[in-house]
Amino acid sequence: MKLKSGLVAALMGAGLLLGVAVSAQAQTQVLKFASEAARSDPQTAGGEKMAELLKAKTNGALDVKVFSDSSLGNAQAAISSARSGTIDIVISGSSNYTGIVPLLGVFDIPFIFKDTAHAYRILDGKVGQEIMDKLGEFGLKGLAYWDTGWRELTNSRGPVRTPADVKGLKVRTNGSPAHNETWKLLGANPVPMPIGELYTALEMKTVDAQEQSLGLLYSGKFYEVQKHLSLTNHAYSALLVAMNKAKFDALSPAHQKAVIEAAREAGAYQRKLNNDNVAKIIADVKKAGLQVVENVDSAQFFETAKPVRAMFTSKYGGENYIKAIDAERDAK
Repeated sequence: MKLKSGLVAALMGAGLLLGVAVSAQAQTQVLKFASEAARSDPQTAGGEKMAELLKAKTNGALDVKVFSDSSLGNAQAAISSARSGTIDIVISGSSNYTGIVPLLGVFDIPFIFKDTAHAYRILDGKVGQEIMDKLGEFGLKGLAYWDTGWRELTNSRGPVRTPADVKGLKVRTNGSPAHNETWKLLGANPVPMPIGELYTALEMKTVDAQEQSLGLLYSGKFYEVQKHLSLTNHAYSALLVAMNKAKFDALSPAHQKAVIEAAREAGAYQRKLNNDNVAKIIADVKKAGLQVVENVDSAQFFETAKPVRAMFTSKYGGENYIKAIDAERDAK
């Protein structure tokens, strides 16, 4: 009898321990975070920083697991999955959300921002928040803007210094209406394409050129299949981190606050990584054989692309936002 009693007690004890372990595991909610960027990109480092911050702010109740390299789908698939709740958090270029919130495209208008500081003031201020909040109508909660950086042009045909050098180029774009219209005005042929298909398209000459940030040029190794880089700085590209709205709304107020804070603090970290990498990337792609054109005629590009503003507002409105952005150009 004593043996049987001891065995029962041991089993009960093991059951209790197992119950405690299962309970502790159940208390941690892991949020799936989807990114198209390569594992080596600052987006991934930013996602991991968000995980670290969120665990600390919630005493381990919330965690983030980062899925990079389009492993949960390309931009549009990941955004759709975040809206449906299959994915918890998605990070993508703000232009990739324009299919549901066209006004986000105001940030894609060429030369709309004077410099990086100007872009951050707008995105982190009233204009950025108001436009990001419009995602709520489509099942998403906008959390923060991160950084892709200034868009530059690479191609396999020849050096680009003026708009005339662009004529006839087949340029991969991300599908942004403002970007597509810009390249049409410059005489190029825009070809919208997911980033996961871009390397092969450049290698096979399906497209001649691509335009995106230096960080993505580097992490995606697109410099291996291009010959010329022109520092056009023709547009700034923000990343937008968004969460499934129903899942966000289901969190306690304290955890909602922690998610937003973690996203914004991780964004500051990711922005710094991105900006600190620029000079190194230019040096590295030069060593890899990419010919870099730094003396681009920005004034000519600006004048040629000016009609994009009118095109955008005639289709989507947003004149008030453009005025607010312009008013901030020279603020300190």
